[in-house]
Amino acid sequence: MLSVVLFLAKIIAYQITHSLAILTDALESIVNVIAGFIGLYSLYVAGKPRDLDHPYGHGKAEFVSAAIEGGLIVAAGVMIVYETVLNFIAHKPIEQLDSGLWLIAATALLNFIAGSVCLRMGRKNNSLALTASGKHLQTDTYTTFGIIAGLLLMLFTKLYWFDSLIALGMSTIVIYNGYRIVRASLAGIMDEADIQLLKKFVRILNENRPPSWIDLHNLRVIKYGSLLHVDCHFTLPWYLNLKEAHKEIDLLTDLIKKEFGDAIELFIHTDPCLPESCPLCIKTDCPVRQHPFERKVEWTLENVLLNEKHRLQGEI
Repeated sequence: MLSVVLFLAKIIAYQITHSLAILTDALESIVNVIAGFIGLYSLYVAGKPRDLDHPYGHGKAEFVSAAIEGGLIVAAGVMIVYETVLNFIAHKPIEQLDSGLWLIAATALLNFIAGSVCLRMGRKNNSLALTASGKHLQTDTYTTFGIIAGLLLMLFTKLYWFDSLIALGMSTIVIYNGYRIVRASLAGIMDEADIQLLKKFVRILNENRPPSWIDLHNLRVIKYGSLLHVDCHFTLPWYLNLKEAHKEIDLLTDLIKKEFGDAIELFIHTDPCLPESCPLCIKTDCPVRQHPFERKVEWTLENVLLNEKHRLQGEI
């Protein structure tokens, strides 16, 4: 509803002024209206519980929504360029800039407030759709501020050719931000590794690692909407019974949920230690040690992502 009101206000401002820069802002608002409805539907789909057809839930719908929104933003940027070229061919005189400025300034303020709310809710709920909408609204605000500055310059200097220059500059910003949203959404759809998340994950495990955790490898973290799916191989002393091994897994699970929240699904495969694990095993009370301890191997992105147990010989 807000997007519709803002769009209508910008269209009125354009009709009053005939400013191409204001039309640029209005065209982007069309995207806000469409993207708003798409985003709402994607949140509904993403919130549905998993079923037989979607065993990992419906969270990927948010990535699809963000990809569509980013594509629409890019399309709006291209349309702005097209309208600018047409304006060079058939120029319309600019009128009543002062009246148009008041309307555009009001839409910028409302956009910024709405964008801040979406970003806050998106970060709180770990929602890409809400975050993308918030960034889009705030980007719209910044472009509007740029347009306002240009309109003020034209109002006082009468340099009306500056109108087309503003439109081209804004179109570049719009296209770039649309590309960034598309890039992030495609990364989620393709399960691209989140390096910053993985680094935090590994750091927390290293800082809280007890002696029985010999190594952790084949680590994968995949995002499904607000849900993080984590699976890994976890090497423990081979002589632990099932109950003891399960206790270690519970410790690992509790640590991860404490740091990342309860919206996490973990699948942990346990591996028994091998004789070549002895030189790096920090467990001092091991009753079956076959080789003396040599040195501790820190867990890093390089050795936790590979699908092999850690060892000193041929160590990464």
